[in-house]
Amino acid sequence: MSDAPLRIAIIGSGPSGFYAADALLKQGSRPVAVGLFDRLPTPYGLVRGGVAPDHQSIKNVIKAYDKTAANPNFRFFGNVRLGSDITVDDLAAHYDQWVYAFGCESDKHLGIPGEDLLGSHSATELVGWYNGHPDHVHRSFDLTSERVVVVGVGNVAMDVTRILACDPNDLATTDMADYAVAALRESKVKEVVILGRRGIAQAAFSPTEIKEIGELSTADLVIDPKDVVVDEVSAPELADLNTKKNVDYCTEIAVRGPTGKPKTVRLVLLASPVEIIGVGGKVSAIRIERNRLEAGAGGAVARGTGTFETIPCGLVFRSVGYRGAPVPGVPFDNKSGTTPNKDGRVIDPASGNVLPRQYVVGWSKRGPSGLIGTNRGDSQLTVQAMIADWPALPAADRGADAIPALLAARGIRATTYADWKKLDAHEIARGQAAGKIREKVVRTDEMLAVIGK
Repeated sequence: MSDAPLRIAIIGSGPSGFYAADALLKQGSRPVAVGLFDRLPTPYGLVRGGVAPDHQSIKNVIKAYDKTAANPNFRFFGNVRLGSDITVDDLAAHYDQWVYAFGCESDKHLGIPGEDLLGSHSATELVGWYNGHPDHVHRSFDLTSERVVVVGVGNVAMDVTRILACDPNDLATTDMADYAVAALRESKVKEVVILGRRGIAQAAFSPTEIKEIGELSTADLVIDPKDVVVDEVSAPELADLNTKKNVDYCTEIAVRGPTGKPKTVRLVLLASPVEIIGVGGKVSAIRIERNRLEAGAGGAVARGTGTFETIPCGLVFRSVGYRGAPVPGVPFDNKSGTTPNKDGRVIDPASGNVLPRQYVVGWSKRGPSGLIGTNRGDSQLTVQAMIADWPALPAADRGADAIPALLAARGIRATTYADWKKLDAHEIARGQAAGKIREKVVRTDEMLAVIGK
């Protein structure tokens, strides 16, 4: 056996990628060297580009990632895209094992008429826009309409709703992109309608998220009392503590009613969108069908009642789940939007056979579920599978500098973790000058310019 460390690549530097790197570097079975890749010049994935700006405490998790990155056997390669800058064949040539950790960067569609109208967007677009994600900084949203509809009742839907309904002054000191704060200051939105196809007992938002909306200084949370009635189909779900908290809190809100705040957030349950209506190519309303609940094998199922309503609005945001996107050379299950795998080992979808040396973690592995911390245990399980496979690996010294040389030869300006810390300090300094936590650099070319100074 060679004395050289095993060289392992991880593609994606969000939570699951960092947790996998940490688990690999801390195991005591064998020395390893980890290369963590990201298509952006910056690390942290959704922690940087997805967590709401007014949820800064959640971002404290990056302190743990910094400790991982301080390990001398860790290297970061930012601004490197798998499938174009490097290929799966390159990974096979230069690494003993590699891990896909690129998450779910696309989103699910409603599949209804009018979804492509101007003013119909995914929540992913809005979240990326206000967080200054390079993929979304070019977007714009017409906030002149007084009513916006958000389809979905998960935590991302709650974030989008809260950002649209809160006081922009409360966001001005966060790390929200400056152009987003300016746009929200000019917003004419007075009402946000949240649509959920099932009942209150099936709502996916956390008790904390719905309570944050109920406590906004600028908006009343309004719920029709009939929407918080728990019928016999849903009653068993009250055994879950968070579900009961949601039911109890929303029942309290329904009884309380509006208190006269300038804006309204209206939670409408047992309602499915069936058509987005447009005038002149732009969203003007959304048509919904009222539902009832029936018992199903996996829990309560929403069934249409044949009763329809039309809600005038100027914007619709769908927030019905993230979805993975195909990456050249990487197996992809189009139905689930994930990388097909068995216990974290990637499998060939055609044959069902395990593909040697390839692994997957996080949302790429299991789909978009769980919180940031959920990825720690998930990544550790995949790392256990990787360790179990080590005896079968061929002994080879693959060289520490082969990948940097390869990228340089291809003209790829890969960023290092030291480069990121330079950009990080620059953003914090800009933020301090503006009275904010940080002012993000939001375009890739500008990030590279700052790093290159």
